[in-house]
Amino acid sequence: MKFRGGAEQEDRVKFGSDNYSHDECCSQGHSSASTIATIEAALSADPDIDSSAITIRMLGPIVLLEGFITNTADRDKAISLAAMIVGPQNVQDRMLSRFPQQD
Repeated sequence: MKFRGGAEQEDRVKFGSDNYSHDECCSQGHSSASTIATIEAALSADPDIDSSAITIRMLGPIVLLEGFITNTADRDKAISLAAMIVGPQNVQDRMLSRFPQQD
């Protein structure tokens, strides 16, 4: 690749002290970020689930569903949506039930 002034530069940009390429350093991060964003979008788009207190994290290939749900249908739906995206073997439910107080 040529830059202004005629200087040539290697096509792969290097990052960090060990000069790893961007692909080598960040391929996992971009993959995790896009997976999390896809699951969050699916949860937000479903009108039958209250996902406001659900958080999604990744631990390697495993999706962790954390936070709080207010009914069991929300738990089932959140797990189902995440499983459609990453496969059921890659979803771990860590959501806690917080049912509304009845007076």
